[in-house]
Amino acid sequence: MRSMILTIRDARPDELVEVGRVVSEAYVADGALSYDDPYYRTLERAPLEAFGSQFIIAELDGRLVGSVTWCPPGSSQREIALPDEGEFRQLAVLPDSRGFGIARQLVEACLGRAKDIGLSAVVISSAPWMTTAHALYEDLGFVALPERDWSPRPEVELTTFRHDLS
Repeated sequence: MRSMILTIRDARPDELVEVGRVVSEAYVADGALSYDDPYYRTLERAPLEAFGSQFIIAELDGRLVGSVTWCPPGSSQREIALPDEGEFRQLAVLPDSRGFGIARQLVEACLGRAKDIGLSAVVISSAPWMTTAHALYEDLGFVALPERDWSPRPEVELTTFRHDLS
């Protein structure tokens, strides 16, 4: 069996279109949305329209297979973070690249960035169907905060998880 090379790094500007495609395709593969869902286009365009966010990508043998959007203070993508918290969004790994710990490394990269800039915590909103992600968050020390759960649209209920860094 040959070894695979996993690289976690910031996306270059010329990779942002591909980042949007990877995230939207991963959500479709999970049955979370369809190609005609308006949120598909939102996910696809997010890297091109966001400011102040950082797009951390995972490459497996040189192929972009995963991404997470890191939203430090000042990011246009922040939805739930308090001023002393970081937030990440749109954690996605293509189905054929799952099972290698890629999502864990992407989340750990966000936690590291939060520590580096002295934030007190990191938060994430997650849909009920994202049970694999929920298990990962809990394994990494995130705790559900029901008092901060919210709905961006009437048909979407999101759970808030928080990782205390202090």
